[in-house]
Amino acid sequence: MTEQALLDLLGRLIAEWESEIVEFKKAGRDYSTGRIGEYFSALSNEANLCGADAGWLVFGINNKTRQVVGTDYRPQPERLQLLKAQIAQDAEPSVTLRAVHEVAHANGRVVMMEIPPAPDGIPIAWKGHYYARAGESLVPLGLDKLDQIRRQSLNHDWSAVILPDATVDDFDPEALEQARRAFARKHSHRLTEAEVLDWPVTVFADRAKLTAAGKITRAALLLIGRPETAWQLSPHPAQLTWSLVEPNRAYEHFGPPFLLATHWLFRRVRNVRLRLMQPGTLLPVEVAQYDERMVLEALHNALAHQDYARAGRVLVEEFRDKLVLTNEGGFFDGQPEGYAVGGKSPTRYRNAALAQAMVELGMIDTLGYGIYDMHNRQAHRFLPMPDYDLSDPHQVRLTIHGAVVDEAYTNLLMRRTDLLLTDVLALDRVQKGLPIPEDAVERLRKQKLIEGRHPHLRVAPLVADTTSTRAGYIHARGQDDLHYLRLITDYLTRFGNATRKDINDLLRDKLSDDLSPDEKTRKVANLLTKLRRDGHIRNTGTRANPVWTLADQPD
Repeated sequence: MTEQALLDLLGRLIAEWESEIVEFKKAGRDYSTGRIGEYFSALSNEANLCGADAGWLVFGINNKTRQVVGTDYRPQPERLQLLKAQIAQDAEPSVTLRAVHEVAHANGRVVMMEIPPAPDGIPIAWKGHYYARAGESLVPLGLDKLDQIRRQSLNHDWSAVILPDATVDDFDPEALEQARRAFARKHSHRLTEAEVLDWPVTVFADRAKLTAAGKITRAALLLIGRPETAWQLSPHPAQLTWSLVEPNRAYEHFGPPFLLATHWLFRRVRNVRLRLMQPGTLLPVEVAQYDERMVLEALHNALAHQDYARAGRVLVEEFRDKLVLTNEGGFFDGQPEGYAVGGKSPTRYRNAALAQAMVELGMIDTLGYGIYDMHNRQAHRFLPMPDYDLSDPHQVRLTIHGAVVDEAYTNLLMRRTDLLLTDVLALDRVQKGLPIPEDAVERLRKQKLIEGRHPHLRVAPLVADTTSTRAGYIHARGQDDLHYLRLITDYLTRFGNATRKDINDLLRDKLSDDLSPDEKTRKVANLLTKLRRDGHIRNTGTRANPVWTLADQPD
């Protein structure tokens, strides 16, 4: 939306004042992220129940006077946008803010958080708890509203259909045990594995969204059913197929339990080690031809979004240099490009019951971020990006590359590990001879990453520089802030506390060699400030001689 459109929307929201889907806060610089997460859950669930396109959490408004007063909440744009990842981390399923808008109102800065409605059939939780609104108050989501959302999927969700002849005896023992352990890992912040393993099967299955009030769903048999129970899903085949196309031909079918079958299928794939030569050296970098986590993410997405009513199967074709995954049913919500850069979260699912159970079992770690994660992992392995073929409206074909397409692209990724994912995606299209937008062409030309005339663009060959090894380049470039923040918290977890000198000694040699000593000192100070403001650490010493500990660590 344009600035004027946002101002107009803000005016309408204030005029109508707070409802179940709008919350105004004055909000200072250190407003609690946990509290934002609770409002995210409540406003998302209420937006679903009201049939609204979005809920709104607005900072910079005085709740008593109904006036814009401005807010200094996260004034740095990068910190403000980081909120999306923080919400996704603890929301269940892992959806996040649709957008975070900054509005320059005449009376001060306003932050408008656009919250998508909960997907049909799937209420949104924050750290394991469901929230709702009662007037202007934040309250737990009542059973009536919880059931109202969950019933949405029963009328049109193939995977939510109850199987009257099925019982818990139809669960595969090994798959059931693995499901319990996976559920315990996902909820380890509030449950122990021993507790989950001790639950009766019926209790666990309900908690893991495999059953509905004790009744067995199609989703349950797909994920943890015995192989011989697949007949209860007839005439819809519950099947994964691996097909070796090159150099010889072979195939194998896999039925339930899919919780285990996806791993069995991956073991059939030949996964040799690729030796990629580092530019300017004789030192090779070895990577697996296919990243297991990436392939499983793709397989699990295919299972979650398969249109089972079309009586097809998920097919994995293995070629000499690529895997091609095909599942029935068109791309269900949006386009792959929107998910590739982490800018979109799904608002609905073809198989809501199946998707939610897969989230509970850790098969889909980050709904809406799976495609982003696949692209990011492939970029870090210096290989071509995955390709989606949506030419058939009733199928999705995903190609995962397991070989170099253009050495210039691979060499560039090995040397320029600081490239933004948006630039890597554009470079990937260039190496494949595909068109890119004019603004991307201009951006890449300015960085001297591409050459040639439109439409015959190509990735620019790497120009040698003074950094002779990949390790040396990493030292020059440094890592992203999340890496350094994790080093600090890991140090405090291990040793309990740290002085500023301890932190300086920890990070000095790890920060970019391009930074001066003064710049390194300021960098460390900024990292500590960020952790303190986000509530992760606290100072138990003095301002002049700080002693840092984890925030939840006793004095």
